[in-house]
Amino acid sequence: MSDTRGSKIPSEINPQEFSNVLEVAAWACREFAEKPVFTSLGRTLSYQELDELADAFAVYLQKHTGLEPGDRIAIQLPNIVQYPIVLMGALRAGLVVVNTNPLYTASEMRHQFRDSGAKALVIHKSMACKAEEILDDTSIETVFVTQVGDLHSFIKRVLINAAVKYVKKMEPPFRLPEAIPLFDALDLCLGGIPEPLEVKPDDLAVLQYTGGTTGVSKGAMLTHANIVSNILQSYERINAVGNDWQDAVIAPLPLYHIYAFTLSQVVMLAGGHSVLIPNPRDIPSLIKEMEHWPPTTFLGLNTLFVALCKQPEFAELNFEQLRMTVSGGMALTHAAANEWKAVTGCEIMEGYGLTETSPVVAVNPCDAIQLGSIGLPVTATEVKVIGDDGGSVSDEAPGELCVRGPQVMKGYWQRPEATDQAFTEDGYFRTGDIAVLQSDGYLRIVDRAKDMIITSGFNVYPNEVEDVLSSHPDVIECAAIGVPDEICGEVVKAFVVTEADALTSEQIREWCQQQLTRYKVPQHVEFVGELPKTNVGKVLRRELRERRTMDDENRAAG
Repeated sequence: MSDTRGSKIPSEINPQEFSNVLEVAAWACREFAEKPVFTSLGRTLSYQELDELADAFAVYLQKHTGLEPGDRIAIQLPNIVQYPIVLMGALRAGLVVVNTNPLYTASEMRHQFRDSGAKALVIHKSMACKAEEILDDTSIETVFVTQVGDLHSFIKRVLINAAVKYVKKMEPPFRLPEAIPLFDALDLCLGGIPEPLEVKPDDLAVLQYTGGTTGVSKGAMLTHANIVSNILQSYERINAVGNDWQDAVIAPLPLYHIYAFTLSQVVMLAGGHSVLIPNPRDIPSLIKEMEHWPPTTFLGLNTLFVALCKQPEFAELNFEQLRMTVSGGMALTHAAANEWKAVTGCEIMEGYGLTETSPVVAVNPCDAIQLGSIGLPVTATEVKVIGDDGGSVSDEAPGELCVRGPQVMKGYWQRPEATDQAFTEDGYFRTGDIAVLQSDGYLRIVDRAKDMIITSGFNVYPNEVEDVLSSHPDVIECAAIGVPDEICGEVVKAFVVTEADALTSEQIREWCQQQLTRYKVPQHVEFVGELPKTNVGKVLRRELRERRTMDDENRAAG
């Protein structure tokens, strides 16, 4: 592994000469002090308020805890305004942030807290009962708790917090007698100025854990240089849209996820206003927020586009100001992109990234979108496509996508062997994704290498099958996996979500036969009520494969 990985920010994208994440935030807070920066559940923070509250949290960490620069602090919060305050405050105190999913089970929390060596935790009270179960198995000594309404006015705070606890019953009882109310910590230190620290570009800023869909999640070590580089790279591509894209950015994806985490800071760099959505699965509430804040930009992913376009109320919203829609996190289907454009009038700019690349690798240019591609690599990013032997493949042939650039992680936390395996000898990160590099420089992701189906010696990429399936007018969602077959080795099986009771497996197959080569057509079709997904809406093909294996075993046992 190169000793310089993640240590430099390219000068060609850094006219302000930022050297760390703190300088980006400080610059934005000075430039746009009176403008709104984050809104959630009716509470809007200005840049100046964010700056002052982040300082207050940093002061409390420095003067009232035993935490030292370099210590890890886990943040386990939904999309509420406390999140950016805690994030910026922790970084100003020199701590390393560990982003944690608020919906984790106790065992998942235990793994991430222990693996990261976190010494502090900021948690929403709805999760505190789970933390109580496992804290004794961790190094966490300092716990902050917060409630949804903590930063609202007094009367509103009391009403909101009471409703969440007693009416919605979303805060199970817990016992953490040493826990510090976040509201009290901020109130105590408001107006204070944290002790200045020297933060270098190659200092660790965030431990961002991989999704864990292929095994135990690993912590990607993202430096200040990694994150600042990707903020600037993404800003350069997105800001080309023109004026006003940043005025009301609807942000339904959770800030603990690297996609939303980095793009929220891109919005800040533009002096923009992010409208945070605490629960994107509550589609009616999301639509109401968009009614209140007519969007200028929407940050989403395929499953969310599909879910929204199915709602008649969504089509009645005002999209006159919608300048940009960005898609990431999973493959964008043609059907979802076309439906979104038909409803909103806005094309979707699909991009691509990974936890290990902070995350953005490539994005479609706003004035030259190629539907079905992930666009062009962002500035200062090198890509190559390699075959099984590690050598480059011929032009426009599929192979594993490899990436080298300033946004690529330093490595995996305390996993040197996994780090070595993740990089080529010449320093490219191996993404595990199968891609095609077109002659015009655009990239297309064919699929994950692990998801590829081999039938009679032919490669079948589930994304291609799913794109055809999703274009059927009666298909809401779908997924394709490989299942064992005595003759072909594997054949394609499709899982389909539909509301059309009359839709049959044969009709699905006939639809696919019109657009796919014979060996790509699903041999098996199963209709299901819903597909298993991650918390950000990515379909879990692994779980479908495991479910199929379990069903086979049960049939054999029966």
